[in-house]
Amino acid sequence: MNAVAAGLEAIVGRVRAAQDEARNIECLSADPAFDLAAGYRVGRLVHETRVAQGRRVLGRKIGFTNAAMWEAYGVRAPIWGYMYDSTVTRVGPGASFSLRGLADPKIEPEIALHFRSAPPAGADAAAVLACVDEAAHVFEIVQTHFAGWKFKAPDTVADNGLHGALLLGRAQPIASLGADPAASLAECSVALTSSNGVRDIGKGANALGNPLIAIAHLVDVLAKQDPLAPIQAGEWITTGTLTAAYPIKPGETWTTAVSGIALPGLAVTFTE
Repeated sequence: MNAVAAGLEAIVGRVRAAQDEARNIECLSADPAFDLAAGYRVGRLVHETRVAQGRRVLGRKIGFTNAAMWEAYGVRAPIWGYMYDSTVTRVGPGASFSLRGLADPKIEPEIALHFRSAPPAGADAAAVLACVDEAAHVFEIVQTHFAGWKFKAPDTVADNGLHGALLLGRAQPIASLGADPAASLAECSVALTSSNGVRDIGKGANALGNPLIAIAHLVDVLAKQDPLAPIQAGEWITTGTLTAAYPIKPGETWTTAVSGIALPGLAVTFTE
């Protein structure tokens, strides 16, 4: 084993242990040589160990599609990570969800799309929409294994795009979103409320202008990251937060009210 491979193996072990134990590690980007390509390589190797452990891929998350968040988190473009059967939970009215095992979690209201067929390489928003059969309003619970939410982009992709959990609301057929689903996805809005009152209001256009555009961006990125697999039929893709991300803790109830699109809001109480 050469020195580079040995170094990656050690980093993969550190990241995997931090995720398993919900603890912090030093930023990998403290080494200037640890760039975005290295981050995705580590993320891929951690993913391979998760699949070997029995996790099944249910889709992908796209992060940092809301450019208003880039400066605060030191990134300059969207990122992505995998979602698994162990991290995706369907939730209904009055749901509760345990935060156990998550590191410094935050909540993000998002829109997720389900693919009945794989979007082709080079797909634009219209081509993406043609492959979608369902949409859902979701909470993504993001986390970080770097202290104080201080990191650079290579750290985030090594840490599976900061994905912790996806709370999947009731899915709706794409045709039920109205005569122009693409416009509805961009123009819809969501009001995010916690136990302390309304925290933020966001809109679909905060996801790179439209959740469909966010997915078209992911299609393009994946095509350039061979041998990473392209989006497959049956995957859910969550397209990035429509508001800022907010810290959450046990005992809090967070709700959303969605307008401008036929997707129900969410209400989840978080527990230890």
